[in-house]
Amino acid sequence: MLTTRYVTGAPNWLDLGTPDIDGAASFYGALFGWRFQPGPPEAGGYGFFQLDGRTAAAGMQNPPEQGPSSWTVYFQTPDADATAKAAEQAHGAVLMQPMDVMDQGRMAILADKAGVSFGIWQPARNKGLDVVQQPGSLCWLELYTPDQPAAAFFYNAALGLETYGVDFPGGTYTTINPAGASEDAMFGGIVPLAEAPGETDPYWLPYFEVTDPDAVVSRTQELGGTVRMPATDVEGVGRVAKLADPYGARFAVIKSVPEQG
Repeated sequence: MLTTRYVTGAPNWLDLGTPDIDGAASFYGALFGWRFQPGPPEAGGYGFFQLDGRTAAAGMQNPPEQGPSSWTVYFQTPDADATAKAAEQAHGAVLMQPMDVMDQGRMAILADKAGVSFGIWQPARNKGLDVVQQPGSLCWLELYTPDQPAAAFFYNAALGLETYGVDFPGGTYTTINPAGASEDAMFGGIVPLAEAPGETDPYWLPYFEVTDPDAVVSRTQELGGTVRMPATDVEGVGRVAKLADPYGARFAVIKSVPEQG
């Protein structure tokens, strides 16, 4: 499960690039109760989605030439430069070279072997998201990719991530864990793109915990978003829906099955 006790390889940040940050803030505010807090002037319009005063995600307005609206997940690294080099050596790419973000940390944007973009974050003052796993916050990630073994190899080489096969009704699900962690530390899964009807491009999909997926689906439609998969029960996992905001950024929501004590 996700935790804010971040370790190397764990997801520690999430941000949205959108053509309309005010519209996106209104949309996600209605869905998750977020409030957008603009950063300092030197942040160039970058700001923070706050959930009860804690940072649940971040976002900024991008010009149209930067491509469609999307969510980017960042993984913790102790050395952004070394991770960027490792990603290149594993046949990925560096889309944005490592750079310092004021005194907050050091970041880079990379792409895996299939062309899926993701970020890395080397913390300084900013250690990562303040809240995960709770309603209105990030709780899971899925990588949709055309080649599971190649993806597993790449993320192991670049970030040290490890995979486990977990049996579920109907097949096996490939989970992702930080290096050396137990299966309980799984934070996401790798899914064959062929198993995602209507999907043609590989990408990382963030899941947000909610208390009522059906209500979120209805609200998404009311606000001009898209329902990509209606609320569906997944045995042993929870009730899941896949959505897109009015600008095309894809995400999912889930009401997780409570953990058994």
